[in-house]
Amino acid sequence: MTATTIVLVHGAWHGSWCWQPVIPGLLRHGFAPFTVDLPAHGLGARFPEGFGSDPQRFAAAPSPHGGITLEHYTQAVLDVVDAAVAAGSGPVLLVGHSMAGIALTAAAERAPEKIAKLVYLAAFMPMPGVPMIDYVRCAENAGEEVAGLFVAPPPQIGAMRIDYRSADPAHRARIRSAFCHDVDDQAFAAMAHLLTPDVPAAPVAAPTVATRGRWGSVPRAYIRCSGDRAVMPALQDRFIREADAFTPRNRTEVLTLAASHSPFVSMPGELAQALADLAG
Repeated sequence: MTATTIVLVHGAWHGSWCWQPVIPGLLRHGFAPFTVDLPAHGLGARFPEGFGSDPQRFAAAPSPHGGITLEHYTQAVLDVVDAAVAAGSGPVLLVGHSMAGIALTAAAERAPEKIAKLVYLAAFMPMPGVPMIDYVRCAENAGEEVAGLFVAPPPQIGAMRIDYRSADPAHRARIRSAFCHDVDDQAFAAMAHLLTPDVPAAPVAAPTVATRGRWGSVPRAYIRCSGDRAVMPALQDRFIREADAFTPRNRTEVLTLAASHSPFVSMPGELAQALADLAG
């Protein structure tokens, strides 16, 4: 039996490490999993001046990742997809969490023939011409808890910057509430040490390019997280509704997990099962 190749793309501030709890379950379900570190994340992260030592300097320093664009994200995803396809995998199951949704859409627009199915995990799935940042600010995302964590306006420093190493218990509690309110103390502490501070501002401000004939031709699914406080459930539902109106002959398959924004940590087994169900 040939394994189904699945390519997993993390969201903002995360890295490929976040998928590790899910990998054993994916292997048991017969997947061949590959992960991507988006530019400016994971081992490619660089840190602004003052990080961990001088909060005021940290808040004001220009981001070392100010030059990263959506094109860089897209190419990083396609590099892994291309390698898998070249090795004989056939079209892949491409999964993206949160911000990675914009890279999924761009990759599918570029190379729809290499993707068997797109899976958006509590992810941004913008419509053509609309940048991700417009959805962050929309009415359906009211009550989200992420933007209030930024240490400075993103246009000012070139990044969405969060201080995950803060010693302030109240600030750390807000981070946990926003991203992973359903994980235990030890898991949250581990995550906080792996999350990196800067997400480049340019990719989230780039207008989405998606056409019915390319992105819209790829089967897609959306995994809703009903306890999400980063991408609110109402916004997740808007993404699904708008996508289905854009491609009425290719509607979104929908599953729901009773999870926070971090189901790869809080319920990795259930997430692996959901991905197996969607792979058919």
